[in-house]
Amino acid sequence: MSRYFLVFFLFIIFSPLHAAEPTTAVNSEMDIALKIVQDKCQHCHGLEGEASNVVYPRLAGQHKNYIVKQLHDFRSGKRTGTMNDMANNLTDPEIIALADYFSSKPTLKHRVRDKEFAQVGWYIFHRGNEYSGVPACASCHGENGEGTDDLPRLAGQHKRYVSDQLTEFHNRKRSNDNAIMHSIATKLTEMEIEAVANYVSGLK
Repeated sequence: MSRYFLVFFLFIIFSPLHAAEPTTAVNSEMDIALKIVQDKCQHCHGLEGEASNVVYPRLAGQHKNYIVKQLHDFRSGKRTGTMNDMANNLTDPEIIALADYFSSKPTLKHRVRDKEFAQVGWYIFHRGNEYSGVPACASCHGENGEGTDDLPRLAGQHKRYVSDQLTEFHNRKRSNDNAIMHSIATKLTEMEIEAVANYVSGLK
């Protein structure tokens, strides 16, 4: 009887310690991410991933796998831009911590002022353009622009950033993920690019 009591007693003593370990690990990861965000990321992307300027992407609610991939590509130089220097010294655990941090933030959206113009974007996004061979954006990025684990969330993104990226895909200035998006972007007119960017910026 005393042996069973001892086992039960030890279980009571040690169970809370083991139960606290995952929470401690999560908190530690978030602390790492927050420190990096405060030191570097917030100047362009905002403390909550809201982006401080329309030329920078909103990261709030962006998919973890997508953020991880882009940071790896910036670090390796596969994707070129101002982020190369920022990502150069990031370790793999830090990249994962940042991806967890930003992907956990609440998603945002813009107020669309020109609703008629946004309807042009709605048409391209959901139906494409059969006359120029543009496929519907929703076929990859989802009906609500929510993206997938590996494809970016477009809903609520700054329209300026979206139009800039589509233009870079068009001109092959975007150095990664270019194969498919270049073939699509080259078929979009400037008006269609702006209309799609306008439309997705208002999606939640």
